[in-house]
Amino acid sequence: MNKQATFQEQYGPWAVVAGASEGLGAAYADQLAQKGLNLVLIARREAMLVKLSGGLVEKYGIQVRILTLDLSQPDSTENIVQKTRDLEIGLLIYNAASSVVGPFLEHSIDEHLKEIETNVRAPLVLTHHFCGQMLARGRGGVVLMSSLSAFQGSAFIANYAATKAFNILLAEGLWEEWRNSGIDVMACVAGATSTPKYKASNPKQTGRFSDATLEPEVVVREALNALGKQPFVIPGKLNRFSSFIMRHILPRKVAIQMMGNILRNMYT
Repeated sequence: MNKQATFQEQYGPWAVVAGASEGLGAAYADQLAQKGLNLVLIARREAMLVKLSGGLVEKYGIQVRILTLDLSQPDSTENIVQKTRDLEIGLLIYNAASSVVGPFLEHSIDEHLKEIETNVRAPLVLTHHFCGQMLARGRGGVVLMSSLSAFQGSAFIANYAATKAFNILLAEGLWEEWRNSGIDVMACVAGATSTPKYKASNPKQTGRFSDATLEPEVVVREALNALGKQPFVIPGKLNRFSSFIMRHILPRKVAIQMMGNILRNMYT
């Protein structure tokens, strides 16, 4: 980020938030609106988007455009491209995600492919499209939401974790490629976050694990503060500490087994 530019100058006037209806997406929308950015809000549930957008317009006086789309569908990204052609998009927040929890073979291949469509193909296509425009202007940013599960193989969410690893590596590579071009790319590697979707998965929590669960507003605040400064951020001190141990202290085999035991205790 240009140190002389304000957040609005660097990443405005419009931001796209994919997966915006609740939880982290709604928190991103609120904090970006507070910074004065107009918003394109994308999610499957129109009623929730309408309610969210109405509140943001009333509270912050911004402009909001709603796109009701299922990002697991291949034509969704082309719809986004077509319906934002008249806007100057300075920031892409890709928060949408598909995840299936449980033994790998108990889920159909279609469910696993849906994860890839939503978590890999869609952010790749949207980053490619919007960053072409950002590079031409010499400013802009991208935040790709990832997961601590992406740092090692994670049993019971193996394909989900693999898709989230893609987002970390994509963000890191583009951060280096574009860091002198005015484009800030970052992966937000979140741990357990108290979102409706996370709660609905009904995890059996241990005290140690639940202590690391963050509120969406905290995750988003740390992510936006880190944008333009580093290629990835891990919100939460406890998450950063445990991730350091898992990635740098423990043998990889042990880290994989430890993650497997955590998820086995949570979901079986």
